[in-house]
Amino acid sequence: MWSELGQRAVPVAPKDEPAAPGFLRVEGLSKSFVAGKPVFAGVSFTLDRGEFVCIIGHSGCGKTTILNVLAGLDTASGGHVFMDGRELAGPSLERGVVFQSHALMPWLTVRKNIAFAVESRWPQWKPAAVNAHVEKFVAMVGLSAAIDKKPSQLSGGMKQRVGIARAFAIQPKMLLLDEPFGALDALTRGTIQDELMSIVRETRQTVFMITHDVDEAILLADRILLMSNGNEGPNGYTPAGIAEVVANTLPRERKRAGLHHLPGYYELRNHIVDFLVTRAHAGP
Repeated sequence: MWSELGQRAVPVAPKDEPAAPGFLRVEGLSKSFVAGKPVFAGVSFTLDRGEFVCIIGHSGCGKTTILNVLAGLDTASGGHVFMDGRELAGPSLERGVVFQSHALMPWLTVRKNIAFAVESRWPQWKPAAVNAHVEKFVAMVGLSAAIDKKPSQLSGGMKQRVGIARAFAIQPKMLLLDEPFGALDALTRGTIQDELMSIVRETRQTVFMITHDVDEAILLADRILLMSNGNEGPNGYTPAGIAEVVANTLPRERKRAGLHHLPGYYELRNHIVDFLVTRAHAGP
């Protein structure tokens, strides 16, 4: 199915047709803090194994709550989440989470921050095996020279790299990213985005990521979920939900620096921006 944009077209996955069963299945998810007025409702989507999916929407639509439910850090008011054929219940080392704030333990070095997670994942491992595993993932994010430094000695970008290395080091079945680059400067952000893409390709990781950056979503994602806001309209309150699922048909081997040269980039970007500006707040 195609969504018309002027005289051109942007590929859009049909939202009314059921998706094939995937590695992750979210079915009819809802969350209410006030009875009878859910923040979001009827949220359903799938992720295939090895797929990178971004979700975009305005603040307050419930993106982080959805991610926290997937992480097992929050509970939904309704609906179900299945991963690899089993319903999720509570946090698990099968799901790695990276937040906007790095969440490192300030009294531990980079090595020990990551080793703590690795030892939790594989308590039977000997120290030498843990250390070799830690060093591998620290090298993967380019921080070998800082492996024995504490977080206070690192820049913001370096701290986020440690968080990413820690999440990958436990080899989760799925990675959950909550705006992990939101507080970084543009140059650092671009560098880490490219590194993340390389690592994801190498590990074939399944990723669900929240972002407010349209170009970031286009760079990283195979598909982009566009989320509407809850809205008071003439027919009453409409909760937030997934309004569209947009397929990213740009070549998968892409870099941020050359993104705007790729055929179809501007059509895709304009479609998403148009949604955020004119349609995300639309009522019933």
